[in-house]
Amino acid sequence: MYRIALLDDETEELNKTIQILDKYESEHTESSFEVECFESADKLLGRVANEQYVPDLIIMDIYMPDKMGIDVAKELRDMGNQCKIIFLTTSKEHALDAFAVEATQYLLKPVSEERIFPVLDRIMEGNEEARRKYLLLRIEGRIRRVGVNDIAYCEAQGKMQYLYFADGSNCVLRVTMTEIYDQLSQYHEFVRVGIGYIVNLEHIESLSRQEVRMDNDKVLYLPRGSFAPLREKYFSYYCEEEK
Repeated sequence: MYRIALLDDETEELNKTIQILDKYESEHTESSFEVECFESADKLLGRVANEQYVPDLIIMDIYMPDKMGIDVAKELRDMGNQCKIIFLTTSKEHALDAFAVEATQYLLKPVSEERIFPVLDRIMEGNEEARRKYLLLRIEGRIRRVGVNDIAYCEAQGKMQYLYFADGSNCVLRVTMTEIYDQLSQYHEFVRVGIGYIVNLEHIESLSRQEVRMDNDKVLYLPRGSFAPLREKYFSYYCEEEK
């Protein structure tokens, strides 16, 4: 299910966009949309901030009475929301601003099938592949979408699990290591190392009997008996990648 939020203060425009999305969905049976409408920017932002609403795509009018669409997009990005954004507008005035907030497309009104269908095609193309590479995790009280490829490793520290990223940053997860591994185990690059680590093989820089050096400059000290199975999984993974 692909979540789409529509933001426009004009009911007629919302209904028109819904009809276009319905037609796209009927012509592309592999696509399944869950559409929610918002006539206020603050209501949309409130849902995202307080109710863990995580849309995959937002189609928004750039001129809203309570807040400019560009400002809405900036607030979403500040929350860590990396959803696709399509701006709808009657003017090209803010086109450069749209690129600054990594908008997918900037379309002039009136919205039409001819204009929006090709954009949806690009977004939906490979969408299942993209969705498989993200996890939804509760971080600091909010549901955040985390790129699987960005995760270097996870370390258990008491009752807390620390997730470390390739850029050196980290966050705390209040779940068990087993719960995290249940989500990550569907990706072949993640392996358990003892009871304290889950490691992304893609981010291993070097491996010895005593330690694993990650490409974010972190060093993990291997528990006894874990080197041989880790080495086997490491080489097996890269041999399969080369085939």
